[in-house]
Amino acid sequence: MTELRTDSREPVVPDETSARRLHPAWLVAAVTFATLIGAAAFRSVPSVLMNPLHEEFGWSHGTIGTAVSLNLLLFGLISPFAAALMERLGIRRVVAGALVLVAAGSGSTVFMTQSWQLVATWGLLVGVGTGSMSMALVATVTGRWFVRHRGLVTGVLTAAGATGQLIFLPLVAALAHDHGWRLPSLLVAGTALAVVPLVLLWLRDFPSDVGVRAYGAEPTSTVGVRTAPIGGALRALTVLGQIVRRPGFWLLAGGFAVCGMSTNGLVGTHFVSAAHDHGMPQTMAAGLLALIGIFDVAGTIFSGWLTDRVDPRYLLLGYYSLRGLSLLILPSLFAPDTEPSMWVFIIFYGLDWIATVPPTVLLCRELFGDDGPIAFGWVFASHQVGAAIAATGAGVIRDLQGSYDLAWYLAGGLCGLAALMSFVIRRPEPATA
Repeated sequence: MTELRTDSREPVVPDETSARRLHPAWLVAAVTFATLIGAAAFRSVPSVLMNPLHEEFGWSHGTIGTAVSLNLLLFGLISPFAAALMERLGIRRVVAGALVLVAAGSGSTVFMTQSWQLVATWGLLVGVGTGSMSMALVATVTGRWFVRHRGLVTGVLTAAGATGQLIFLPLVAALAHDHGWRLPSLLVAGTALAVVPLVLLWLRDFPSDVGVRAYGAEPTSTVGVRTAPIGGALRALTVLGQIVRRPGFWLLAGGFAVCGMSTNGLVGTHFVSAAHDHGMPQTMAAGLLALIGIFDVAGTIFSGWLTDRVDPRYLLLGYYSLRGLSLLILPSLFAPDTEPSMWVFIIFYGLDWIATVPPTVLLCRELFGDDGPIAFGWVFASHQVGAAIAATGAGVIRDLQGSYDLAWYLAGGLCGLAALMSFVIRRPEPATA
């Protein structure tokens, strides 16, 4: 491998287009994909185990939803600090530590007997762990390692969460049905630990660390060249102080908060329980939620491809508008069996599930430049604040009214507001983007 020159002020790296081997960026992307799947394993647990925990301990849906809310909240609020720590300590150290936290939190649930312990394990430990590997990791990896196909790779890595859901959700549902909820919790802990060696062996911080440029970067580009570590937690707060003065940040954050409400917080947490209320077997409902994951993979990757070619504001306008219409219709589709209309919803909603991420990441990079990954971390924090509100709020609505219908209608209306907020964002001129 060609070495970096040490006798010049500017690092010189070889032209990867002339190399005969696969560019290291693709290996880093693959390890990141596997890491996000390991983190996503836990995301499959709460919705499936809500009823078993309710039946064993007598905890209300609102109480269990509170633990999920704390997890979702930390999943977002930790994100910008994790992005800053990745600049300071390196991606590998932060991600490996996060996976250990996920394993400790999930494995500890098997010993709990009181609801506060659920909050401490599901909520606190796993929330911090998964938050350190959230979408800020995607923004950091794609921002450092890719210039060409950045939108597409963002879509692929974002789809890792749906892939993890696809892999683990049916398995978790089957294990919970046959062996109780404790075995799935141990499975998640083992999965998170299994990814740690991959991270330690193959995940690298900068392309210049292995003597190459970022994939698709020009010879004079500084993208992917290691710089002196800066900041830490203080850097995350400094960037926040700068971006809150920009209207584009609030429009992105507001729209993404609704995105979190209408996906992770509502559908991801309560769909299985809502379907079960209408007589659908829990394993069948979990299978439908897993199918959303299948179509989400295709939809998010396609959204990444479109983001490289279409104005991201128009994409967000379409995504939020169509999602809102589908949620307004959903309450009429629940039944003991899966009707054709429900299959249509699953396919459509799956394609739209997190297709919003690639255009949002691109807008953050355009609006905030080198601070884009940390800025996206704060935008993603708003996503999880919305998800946390919906996770608890929908549970309370269910406890008070005996039905989730009002929660679906509220989410559908808010999606229309998110579509409008996204459309009015002003992109910078090409010369300054």
